[in-house]
Amino acid sequence: MNSGKTVFAQILEHVPRYQFDKSVKRYRGHYRHHRFSCYDQYLCLAFAQLTYRESLRDIETCLNSQHEKLYHIGFRGAISRSTLADANERRDYRIFQDFGYHLIKIAQRLYQGEELAINLKEALYALDSTTIDLCLALFPWATFRKTKSAIKIHTLLNLRGAIPTFISLTPASVHDVQILDMLPLQRESVLTMDRGYVDFQRLYLIHTFPAFFVIRAKDNLRYRRLSSQPVVKVGGLRSDQRIVLKNKKSHEAYPEVLRRVSFVDLERKMRLVFLTNLFTVPAQTVADIYKQRWQVELFFKWIKQHLRIKNFYGTSPNAVKTQIWVAISVYLLIAILKKRLQLPVSLHTLLQIIEINLFEKKSIIQLVRESTKQFPDQPQPNQLNLFDS
Repeated sequence: MNSGKTVFAQILEHVPRYQFDKSVKRYRGHYRHHRFSCYDQYLCLAFAQLTYRESLRDIETCLNSQHEKLYHIGFRGAISRSTLADANERRDYRIFQDFGYHLIKIAQRLYQGEELAINLKEALYALDSTTIDLCLALFPWATFRKTKSAIKIHTLLNLRGAIPTFISLTPASVHDVQILDMLPLQRESVLTMDRGYVDFQRLYLIHTFPAFFVIRAKDNLRYRRLSSQPVVKVGGLRSDQRIVLKNKKSHEAYPEVLRRVSFVDLERKMRLVFLTNLFTVPAQTVADIYKQRWQVELFFKWIKQHLRIKNFYGTSPNAVKTQIWVAISVYLLIAILKKRLQLPVSLHTLLQIIEINLFEKKSIIQLVRESTKQFPDQPQPNQLNLFDS
């Protein structure tokens, strides 16, 4: 199996070329650029992500050093840093965005049977953003503060398998709460968020969709208690209340009853207060739902540590968004590969194995088995060994 194919070529077998070509055609990616195709550009940037290349010169040098293998991998155009730079600047980043969303659909189907860490029948999503600092002189379009630039990656993460469902790239000056206006929510699903997303008018729209939310309350919340439910205080729970908002503006924005759950994190010795419209689960489950929100933080930490999204090969908005969407598609490809081949290693370990063996002509399954010393049991011969004691 995979005899004579490099690891890079085996990964690319999971790329749905038909959908990629549809995205290219949709945004006229080859208009006046035929010698260096969009797929060549994608392969260069995917290689850079998998091997963590530092610059366009680094990409050019490393790929050309393996030039005899490039044609069999899928490269057709000549690779030069100037051509790649022009492609990043001029080709519409939505080619790679649409392709990324198609990979998201594939990954969601593969991971839909994954178990949640908590007992919850509804679909569970976490919403958060991460900020990537940039140089103001090089990225003046990425507005943030007077002395610095930055961009935000807003992500809605499906917690069954840690697969991003929705991603939006904006200047860091865009407030997180505005992303609630464009979320592709699933009916009867549960969305967990931090208190930066508290906007009662938008939360009420989620409630009437209908969907559920679990969000951390702000410290200045004004409310009137309607009733209280008894709780077991051993695990950190302190109260479970039905409330209505007391502030006139807040009450007009969210006129219905909310559930307020107070919880003390015993490890960090911190009191947390959650607001939710989910009344059918125990109070401890509400706290556990919010705790699962940390998976999106781990997702951001993983892609920042293992993919190239903090330093960029171009300075225009198009080049930056292209690089980030290619990075996300690489993450999704590795996740799809792991699931399809049923590899018993983490994404982090799998990426390490791939990085060091990208041009090796061994099957990925064999490499994983060798790296984790998972050799099949050797059959015992019937013949006795003369030199056994």
